[in-house]
Amino acid sequence: MMDSLDTFRLYVNDGLSDEEIAAQAARYQPLAQDLRDLIVLSIQSRGGDDDILAARKHLSDAKSILERDRETGPYGTRFNDSGTFRTWGNAAIGLRNPIAPPLDLQFEDDGRVWADFHLHAGYEGPAGFAHGGVSALVLDQLLGDTARHAGAPGMTGTLTVKYRQPTPLGDLRCEALLDRIEGAKAFAMGTISGPDGVCVEAEGVFIAPKWMREQREHTGVQGVQ
Repeated sequence: MMDSLDTFRLYVNDGLSDEEIAAQAARYQPLAQDLRDLIVLSIQSRGGDDDILAARKHLSDAKSILERDRETGPYGTRFNDSGTFRTWGNAAIGLRNPIAPPLDLQFEDDGRVWADFHLHAGYEGPAGFAHGGVSALVLDQLLGDTARHAGAPGMTGTLTVKYRQPTPLGDLRCEALLDRIEGAKAFAMGTISGPDGVCVEAEGVFIAPKWMREQREHTGVQGVQ
């Protein structure tokens, strides 16, 4: 288990310029999308023995290439002097994470946060519908970023999820608003909607731990999440 110091060390100013960050995004984002496509193909392919063996050989070669120069441990949160934050390993919004749908969150001046996103066949739970845990993942991220957008970032304390109707796979929208802030706690509410209306509702409480509050006081960094 990581202590607060270990967690603090996962927030790193790596000193990259905005141009270097953009170049990295252009390099790694297509790779994550290719892997996302492979997740779907691993479910939907009807390939026979020869095709699957050939595909696995190509994948083995790709693994060998990618292992030539790699980091160890989680990606963490990285930022630069201009305040560009990257949570590229995040399971919901990570640019480099093929598990992420990903969510491209939009932040409005009125505090509303939303995203149009797509859940492919790899997120299936009940036949033809999204897994309830994936809906919770999306809402946890959405509500947490809503609190951060309001200037009160924190870790999830509680997340209460209500499933109103099955969530279809495919194109969806999530939306959230901050309810209130009480000391170190921020309260947010949000939904996931499909073609037939709201599918899932959630309320979340996000708590800024002591190490996070101290870091903000010492560095002035508000984007820590």
